[in-house]
Amino acid sequence: MTSRRIAPDELFPGPKVTLRLITLADCSERYVSWLGDPLVNRYLETRWSAHSLETVRAFVSDMIDSPDNYLFAMLRRSDSEHVGNIKIGPIHPRHSWADLSYFVGERSAWGEGLATDAIAVATRIGFDRLGLHRLRAGVYAGNVASRRALEKAGYVLEGTFRSELAGPDGWEDHLWYGRLRDDP
Repeated sequence: MTSRRIAPDELFPGPKVTLRLITLADCSERYVSWLGDPLVNRYLETRWSAHSLETVRAFVSDMIDSPDNYLFAMLRRSDSEHVGNIKIGPIHPRHSWADLSYFVGERSAWGEGLATDAIAVATRIGFDRLGLHRLRAGVYAGNVASRRALEKAGYVLEGTFRSELAGPDGWEDHLWYGRLRDDP
C-alpha cells in the first residue's frame, strides 16, 4: 500500500466544519439511516443499493486502506457532530486530478452552508496537501443546493451531459463542475 499523505488524527478546520479522515468508529446506525433516507439519498448513487452497518463498515474500511481515496467525516464546528462526509478520489496521479463527492446526511444541518465550507476545506486539502492540479464534481441538474455549494466554493460549470442520469423524477442532465489549483 502507498503511504497516506494525511494522518488519521489530523484536523482541517473551516469556519463551519472541521474535516478529519473517517474512522470505523464513525460507522453507526445513524450513518446507515442517512443512506436509507429518501430525501438525503435523492441524488446519491448509494440510493441504488441497500445498506447496513456491515456494508457501511466495509466501504469505510476500503476507503481507509485506499491509496487513491480520502474519505473525510464532516464535523459541524458548533458541536463537533458528524453530519456528513466528503471524499477526494479516486486520485489520478499521472494527470494530478481527482473527483470530489459529498453529502450532508443530517437533515437538521441542511441550509447552514456546511457543504460549501466542506467543499472549500477539501479543495484546500486537495491542492495544498495532496498536490493536485484539478478537482471536479459531477451533480444531477436537479440538485440545486449542491450546484450552489460548488459555485460558492469557486467551482465552475464546465460541461453538461444531456439526460445522462436516471434522476428521482426522470432523466436529468449530468453537470460537471471543476476547479484548478490556479483559479482565483
